[in-house]
Amino acid sequence: MSLVAGIDGGQSSTIAVIGDERGRILARGAAGPSDEVGATADSTRLRDALAAALADARRRANLPDESVFDAIVAGVSGYDGRVYGRAPQLPSTRVVLMHDTPIAHAGALGGQAGVVVISGTGSVVYARAEDGTSRTLGGWGFLFGDEGSAFRIASDALAALLRGDDEDDSSLAGERDAAYEFFGMRSLRGIVHAFYKGAITRSRLASFAPTAMRFDVFRTLANQGADRLVALVSRAIGDGAPPRVALVGGVFADAGFRERVRGGILAAVPEAEVVEPRYDPACGALLLGYRELGFNISELHP
Repeated sequence: MSLVAGIDGGQSSTIAVIGDERGRILARGAAGPSDEVGATADSTRLRDALAAALADARRRANLPDESVFDAIVAGVSGYDGRVYGRAPQLPSTRVVLMHDTPIAHAGALGGQAGVVVISGTGSVVYARAEDGTSRTLGGWGFLFGDEGSAFRIASDALAALLRGDDEDDSSLAGERDAAYEFFGMRSLRGIVHAFYKGAITRSRLASFAPTAMRFDVFRTLANQGADRLVALVSRAIGDGAPPRVALVGGVFADAGFRERVRGGILAAVPEAEVVEPRYDPACGALLLGYRELGFNISELHP
């Protein structure tokens, strides 16, 4: 039996999916985050997370520990063509590392051309034309962009609270108390210091976004991010990508945010079709793994 695996290495978690040569999913596994933001040469974050997620999936599939895969495709958040920490050691005759946008695209659109909007801890728009050419828009990371992402929404909300604190703005008392309760602290300065010192991770700070979006003042910030994503989608379609769009990522679990992006796309590009994601990014990586082997598989089965 041929074994193929797809791995989605994100900023919050890592998911692995194992499939056989017929496109049948054998098992899934999970591990911690695997992005390399700030990684040094001795960092094992990426190596360990990929290996742990795959090992978890292998155990769930009742496969022997010594199982060797025919191909493994891993999409890693922020991957730019090189590994900055310790190199992954995965049991496969063919291992392909790539940015996580192509695997999200392959999963959401089932390998078809079109545009995928990713809004999770970070955000990015990735488009692929019918001729196979692709383009990435946005996705500049948490320091320089990622508008419409959970981290940007959460950090902008906290920044608004910090400014309000400087100005003794009592109108934000409810929002401030919500932040205190969420992070388990009674000081905005304490929250900020904890983030800078690493006690609050980027994924933890990003997870404040759903709480922040409950408040109208912060909903405005989220809408600004949503509108930026719409503008990027419009640009991608204008540059030649088919007007088929899928929305992927945890922020789209918020109905208001999802509708803001969906409605904005349809208003900007009336001929666009906003479709439900067909598969998740890990399954997208699995589909690309089959493609690496020349297997003509576009349907996955449980």
